[in-house]
Amino acid sequence: MDCATFDALPEADAVALLLTCCSSPAWARRVAAARPYGNRDALLRNATEQALALSDDELDDALAGHPRIGERSESAASQREQSSVATAADGVRAALAAGNRAYEEKFGHVYLVRAAGRSADELLEILNRRLGNDAATERGEVRAALADINRLRLELLIDDAVAVPGTDGGVVTQDTGDSE
Repeated sequence: MDCATFDALPEADAVALLLTCCSSPAWARRVAAARPYGNRDALLRNATEQALALSDDELDDALAGHPRIGERSESAASQREQSSVATAADGVRAALAAGNRAYEEKFGHVYLVRAAGRSADELLEILNRRLGNDAATERGEVRAALADINRLRLELLIDDAVAVPGTDGGVVTQDTGDSE
């Protein structure tokens, strides 16, 4: 779907679509309410700003929609993003499971990280580093990770191509060149 189509969606449909990216109703409502965006970059910028501005309770709503790293999920997005963990060595998967437990014990919520494009070893390294954070620092890291994940998911949903009339009377899709 292009940004113009997203901008034209009824409010409830836009919120429902956004909830497929992030389970925070507050985030989805704020991003939908700021339409029209006109282009994907404006949407992505606002989506990032809204993720970074979530209250702790709103962030907890968002975290509730994410499985543990390495845990099987019904979410196609999570399965795709965490695909490197499924093929990781048993020792790495066991270390991630133990790290997840230690993280949840320390911080009281699931370890959230942008898993897409990262190896299981890298995810474990990040987890071990973040276990050394204090609570306030970690909340900032969680917000940044959520913003990254939301952005990746939105980029898959909203393309930056537009339909323009072709010379043969058909429609041609062109990249707007607005993406970063």
